[in-house]
Amino acid sequence: MHLDRESCYRAVLARDARFDGQFFTAVLTTGVYCRPICPARAPKLEHTVFYPSAAAAQSAGFRPCLRCRPETFPETAAWRGTYGTVSRALALIAAGALDEDDMEGLAGRLGLGARQLRRLFARHIGASPKAVAATRRVHFAKRLITETALPMTDVAMAAGFGSVRRFNDTFRKLYGRPPSRLRRGGTREGAGEDATALTLNLPYKPPYDWATLIRFLAARAIPGVERATENSYARIISLAGATGTIVVHPGARPDCLTAAIRFPILHEMGHLIQRLRSLFDLGADPALIGAHLSADPGMAARVARRPGLRVPGAWDGFELGVRAILGQQISVGAASSLAGRLVAAYGRAVGPIAEGEPALAGLTHEFPAPARIAEARDLASVLGMPRARAAAIVALAEAAAADPRLFDPGRGLEESVARLTALPGIGEWTAQYIAMRALREPDAFPATDIGLLRAAADEAARPSPARLLARAEAWRPWRAYAALHLWASDPVAPLDVREKRNEIVARPREFADRDGSARL
Repeated sequence: MHLDRESCYRAVLARDARFDGQFFTAVLTTGVYCRPICPARAPKLEHTVFYPSAAAAQSAGFRPCLRCRPETFPETAAWRGTYGTVSRALALIAAGALDEDDMEGLAGRLGLGARQLRRLFARHIGASPKAVAATRRVHFAKRLITETALPMTDVAMAAGFGSVRRFNDTFRKLYGRPPSRLRRGGTREGAGEDATALTLNLPYKPPYDWATLIRFLAARAIPGVERATENSYARIISLAGATGTIVVHPGARPDCLTAAIRFPILHEMGHLIQRLRSLFDLGADPALIGAHLSADPGMAARVARRPGLRVPGAWDGFELGVRAILGQQISVGAASSLAGRLVAAYGRAVGPIAEGEPALAGLTHEFPAPARIAEARDLASVLGMPRARAAAIVALAEAAAADPRLFDPGRGLEESVARLTALPGIGEWTAQYIAMRALREPDAFPATDIGLLRAAADEAARPSPARLLARAEAWRPWRAYAALHLWASDPVAPLDVREKRNEIVARPREFADRDGSARL
């Protein structure tokens, strides 16, 4: 990746936040690498080397700055603007792919060889996939050291180090001191700290449109599993066979959310945090996306009205897929009620969890696992819904039970949509919607959606799906964000009122795809 030294250096002198994360500055005289916004005095140009990623700087032997804290930078979804295989590989690494698999396995999931994957990473990231995973592990451990009082043994376990000795050796080598010395104010290890209850900041690049995102999630919250209010989002979570809770709300700082987490398996904490980041789309770069979409005069005003708009994600891909099928041809409220019935009938009840936390009040069940729903008998009668749609849910459950990686990122938009539409009852709209929210494909775009077609209408007429797709070419690779802007500006059905495709049901044989999406 080419970095212009003069341009990078000007950004460092100006401490320009627009360049935060686009490169890292390594200082030859101190052996430290920094973010462009570092408050320390800027080094001379001849003493600097610029790297496209923290992993590249760390692989070159530089250590993270203790003032600007590179570990707190909110990593962007398409790293440094790179889109495609590398971005999907980074998403898989963030989800723990190299913790549970080797390089060959990671490359195989992306459909290429390990040698080719290393070449792509060297070109775009400046470091190997393993170096990226190691840097992520160190950065997460550093955040736990700084933001919590967990004992160092628990920090090592939560960050994914194989042993405490390896954890100590890594930090001594990188920082020149034991990890306990990195605690602010010389805080001693947190005696009595509950390792299963943590509060962490989740950083992002401002601005962030919390109000629009939380309204979207609140309208679609599944009774008994999740709850969203103006100032918080709470849910029961299931991961690696264990159950816990999360409560997320706007942070005290303008560049982060705050998450209160209760979960019993420490070594899954990194994966849990990454799921939360995906759910709230904290890796987006609003300036980059907004500038690209604003090049279209028809989108510029929409972007200006909601400069921090994000694409709401999902805690679990299977859960989101079921919720999408339940919502075919009915209102958002009716779909949420159906989802609540499904959870009450097939979800596992959990014990009292509120414990003085009002945000958790009323949460009682885990969302049922795929295997549980795959075994369901007469789902249509239990839920009071059409048999074809119930059969589609069971088919999705069977597919997810047979392939636990069905909803993993990494396959690319076209392949993911093709795999989903091959399942009964899932058409183009549902597949694109799942890709947008669960698979985190920033270019997913449900072009048959009635709300998008209505919002994109001009004085002449409402466009056809084909015309809308043609226009959306200019929005690539951020069509999902364009869709959210269009939905939010829909004068008839805003984001939190009803599913946009559901109006086209009067003549289903003529207008409805097999998943209920509009075919005008």
